Amino acid sequence: MKVFFHERFHEVYTSDPAAAPGRIAAIVTALKGRVDFVVAEPAEAGDILAVHEPSHVEGVKREGVYEIAALAAGGAAQAAELGLVEPCFALIRPPGHHASAASAWGFCYFNNMAVAIDRLHRKGAISNAFVLDFDMHFGDGTVNILGRKGYATIFNPLSTDSRAVYVASVEERLASKAWDIIGVSAGFDDHVADWGGLLATEDYRTMGHLVRRAALHGKGGCFAILEGGYNHEVLGGNVLAFIEGMEEG
Repeated sequence: MKVFFHERFHEVYTSDPAAAPGRIAAIVTALKGRVDFVVAEPAEAGDILAVHEPSHVEGVKREGVYEIAALAAGGAAQAAELGLVEPCFALIRPPGHHASAASAWGFCYFNNMAVAIDRLHRKGAISNAFVLDFDMHFGDGTVNILGRKGYATIFNPLSTDSRAVYVASVEERLASKAWDIIGVSAGFDDHVADWGGLLATEDYRTMGHLVRRAALHGKGGCFAILEGGYNHEVLGGNVLAFIEGMEEG
């Protein structure tokens, strides 16, 4: 599988868990020899401004993180494009699902998923899209942006006491319709050894399989981008498990 990545994502661009030293390295180590790394390129300004207000973009520039945020959004856009023909993953930083049109929080700056999906729609490459966001935290920014577009359905599974119920809800929603593209905001912080304490590594493999199966059934594409996940000891293995699930089809 192709994984979009850039060496700049190793940088500690701010003092928060999403940019902690070693976080990206843990994933790269787990994926090395198992995937084909493709160099990520920055998103075009027009693609960012299609989903974000100019005032927000200017604010990101003033913070001094525009370049790294645009690079992450660009990696997501590349993954979405390739995802139309084959499953792929974007190993990007900063995350994006808490970024709304005019504001952002939770370690996010630009909404990587919204930039990627909206770009496909504006190009006429898709008519509908499904976004699965299994990060522990609700992807409010993605809902705020794409939820108003009319062509995107967004599903944030509810954390429960049951792994089986959680995964079953994902399977049910994925199978509810044929999608032109399935984009996954893949946050791994609901793992049993991470902040959420719920899911097992095998559950990520299962969800990856369900995503690819739904894409094949609907004759559409699929891709995923990294969001949360903060225990470096298990993060790489969880990402690899999800990728392996997507490869199974």
